[in-house]
Amino acid sequence: MSERAAPFHCPYCGDEDLRPNETGHGAWECAACNRAFQLKFLGLLARGVRRNDGGGDEI
Repeated sequence: MSERAAPFHCPYCGDEDLRPNETGHGAWECAACNRAFQLKFLGLLARGVRRNDGGGDEI
C-alpha cells in the first residue's frame, strides 16, 4: 500500500488550507472554515468495475 493519501480540497468550503488533525489517521481540519472531517476507505464494491470493450465513443 502507498503512503497516506491527502485530500486536496475541503468537502465543505472547497479551500485548500488543510492540515492533519490530532484525532488520528484520516482526520483533517480546514483552517478556512474551521471544520474537522475524517476520510475513510470503506472497501471495494462487490460488483467490481465494468469494462467497456467498445473501443471508444460511437460516432
